[in-house]
Amino acid sequence: MTAWQRGAWVTSLVLGLALGMAGCGGGEDDKPPADERLGGVAQPDTDTEVEAAADEAAPEVEPFTDEVSVGIDARLRSDRRLLVEGSTNLPQSTRLQVLVERELSGVRWQARTAVEAGGGFAAGPFGPGSGLPDGGYRITVNMPAASVQPPAVRARLGEDGQHLRGPLVQASRHGLGQVISASQRFLVGSEPRHTTDQVKVIEVE
Repeated sequence: MTAWQRGAWVTSLVLGLALGMAGCGGGEDDKPPADERLGGVAQPDTDTEVEAAADEAAPEVEPFTDEVSVGIDARLRSDRRLLVEGSTNLPQSTRLQVLVERELSGVRWQARTAVEAGGGFAAGPFGPGSGLPDGGYRITVNMPAASVQPPAVRARLGEDGQHLRGPLVQASRHGLGQVISASQRFLVGSEPRHTTDQVKVIEVE
């Protein structure tokens, strides 16, 4: 082999080794940054951002601090069916259940309603199509457990109604915290009273 051929062979060998090392390289230092591997969008290494967003709680709501009051009134329509109206200091949108019971027979009618702006509520008409017969009736307004109330109401009353207080407050029979129950007796028609209880006489409009 001539000197020229030996020089050409060495040059080819060196170039081959250099190209081979370049093709087989790629250690940890050669990897692109994590954000480039994900299409140029940096990803958080932890859930810190998610947790921070969750910690941004909604503005605190003032708890309900007043003693609960519920006023009940009723009027008899021309068809002798009963309309129940009332007022309360419970928060707006509080869900209520109104129950009308005839004392003589125990027959009941009920309807759901909610506290309106200003504290008023209304439900009805109650009674059969033929109208309510004369006699005594008891109207009861119940506030179901806080767990079934709208979120805004629940925030003020407490998850278990723990912010409620006053003589109308009682424990739920189902162990769901504190609830409200208020009742009033009414006398429909001109039937004489047989009790000394406070009874409002309702006549046809």
